[in-house]
Amino acid sequence: MMEVKEALFMNRGEGGSSYAQNSSFIQKVASMTMLVLENTVETLFSKDFHLLQALNAADLGCAVGPTTFTVISIIKRMMEKKCRELNCQTLELQVYLNDLPRNDFNTLFKGLSSKVVGNKCEKVSCYVMGVPGSFHGRLFPRNSLHLVHSCYSVHWLTQAPKGLTSKEGLALNKGKIYISKTSPPAITEAYLSQFHEDFTMFLNARSQEVVPNGCMVLILRGRLSSNPSDMESCFTWELLAIAIAELVSQGLIDEDKLDTFNVPSYFPSPEEVKDIVKRDGSFTIDHIEGFDLDSLEMQENDKWVRGRKCS
Repeated sequence: MMEVKEALFMNRGEGGSSYAQNSSFIQKVASMTMLVLENTVETLFSKDFHLLQALNAADLGCAVGPTTFTVISIIKRMMEKKCRELNCQTLELQVYLNDLPRNDFNTLFKGLSSKVVGNKCEKVSCYVMGVPGSFHGRLFPRNSLHLVHSCYSVHWLTQAPKGLTSKEGLALNKGKIYISKTSPPAITEAYLSQFHEDFTMFLNARSQEVVPNGCMVLILRGRLSSNPSDMESCFTWELLAIAIAELVSQGLIDEDKLDTFNVPSYFPSPEEVKDIVKRDGSFTIDHIEGFDLDSLEMQENDKWVRGRKCS
């Protein structure tokens, strides 16, 4: 069976079905968290990182943009602003763009060359490198990163959770592809356990790569409710499960394929994230906040407009 890191990637290219043309929701998320990233860069300068020759930043799970273009532009702008305020030499910026090996780095760098790196109007020189690989393991040398950023990526798991079948090999989450209201407690426990394992691996890897007093900004899909089967957490996957079940009823997909497919992703609550960070002990949390992004779309009265916005 092909591993998740070998199979998972966002749609390539710049066509109508590409990630580049269908990532407005992620851009909305990024726009709502710009202030957090700006404040983080300010924090780095307050810790005398402006005395360095260059600032090393990594964007993990960068996909194909354009969100990562915004991230780089914000960091460059804040660096220039702080260097001007401190009357110090303008730092150079080294950015490492990371995603799984099958990510479309060609389209990503094509956009970067014209939208970010090639901008001669800004004083901050920016050098960008691609780093293919899973962020659940080590990617960079020890003590090499000052800033780590990740938008809508860390909730992805290294694999579908273990323990989703009975001792007899029967699917425990029959007819579903994620946690749902009909899922037995073992499903929720398996998903949380896998997220705990993977997020801990992520934190451990970054703790070795980030310099003392370095910072991370992690934006991930989560839930505000303590119940992982609430609609806010499982609504999208529930719709997909219904759609796949319809294909099964038409004989287009084998029922076994539906029963054995489980999405390798988990949407944690803030309390779960804080608990894992505290247990790991590699980092401390300066700020954690939840945003409700679906409410306006779901309040739309026209079901067809609501459906388009949801999709």
